[in-house]
Amino acid sequence: MIDFSNVSVVLVNTSHPGNIGAVARAMKNMGLYHLTLVQPMDFPSSVAVGRAVSAVDILESARVVSTLQEAVGDCGLVIGASARSRRIPWPMLTPEQCAQKAVSEQKLNKVALVFGREDSGLNNEELQLCHFHVQIPADAEYSSLNLAAAVMVICYELRKAALAIEGVTAKSEDEFWDQEKATGVQVEHFYEHLERALIAIDFHDPENPRQLMQRMRRLFSRIRIDVMEMNILRGILTHIEYNLKAPEDRIKITQQDKLKEKAAQEVKDSLKGS
Repeated sequence: MIDFSNVSVVLVNTSHPGNIGAVARAMKNMGLYHLTLVQPMDFPSSVAVGRAVSAVDILESARVVSTLQEAVGDCGLVIGASARSRRIPWPMLTPEQCAQKAVSEQKLNKVALVFGREDSGLNNEELQLCHFHVQIPADAEYSSLNLAAAVMVICYELRKAALAIEGVTAKSEDEFWDQEKATGVQVEHFYEHLERALIAIDFHDPENPRQLMQRMRRLFSRIRIDVMEMNILRGILTHIEYNLKAPEDRIKITQQDKLKEKAAQEVKDSLKGS
C-alpha cells in the first residue's frame, strides 16, 4: 500500500478559498492527505468545503501557520514549484525527477511540496528555503497553471513513481475486457462472409479485387474483434444478404428458420421430460 504520510503539500498565501478546496480534492485523488496553509487569505471557508467535495477531511486536518519557515521547519526535503527561471540558478527538477526524489526520501525524511500564490507564485526568499525547484513544462505561450492543476500534476507523478517502486503495472486489455477475442477460425469465417456480402452488393469485384480484402483484414486485425463484436458483424452481413433476396425467397428463409426453431424447441422439451 502506498504511504505518503511523510509528504505534505504546502500552499503559500492562497488568495481564493476555492483553490484550497480544489487542491484538497486533487491530493485525495492521488492519496496524499497532509495539507499545510501559510497565511491563507480566507480560511476556513464554505467555498473551500464546496470545492473539496469528498476531501473535506483534508481541509479539517489542514495545518495553518504564519510563515513558510514554520511550515517546512521539520522537513528534510523541500521542493518548491517555480514557473520561471531565477537570476541565481537553483537545482531544477522535472515533475518526474521531483516525484522520484520525494518518494525515495520520504521513507527517511519529511518532504514538503511548496506551491505559491495564484498570481505570482513563490518569491525569491521563499524559493531559497527550498532544496530544489520543480518546473512543469507547460507551453511557453501560456505557462501559468491553475494552482490545483499544478498540484495535481506533481501529486500524480508522485503516485506514478510510488506505483513503479511497488511493481504495480498497468492492466492488460484482456484483464478488464468483457468478451473473449474471436478465434482465428471465427475470423476467417467472418472474412469469407464479408467478401460474399460485398460481392452481393456489387462493391467488391473478385476479378479486380484492388487489395480490398487485404485492407479489410488489416483494418479488423488492428482492432482485434471480440466474440460479441464478431456476432454483431455477422448478423449485419446476414441481414444485408436477406434483404437482397426477392420477397418470395425471404418467405422461404423465414419458414425454414421457424422450422429450425420448432425442431430445436422439441429437442429441448424432450430433454426436460427424460
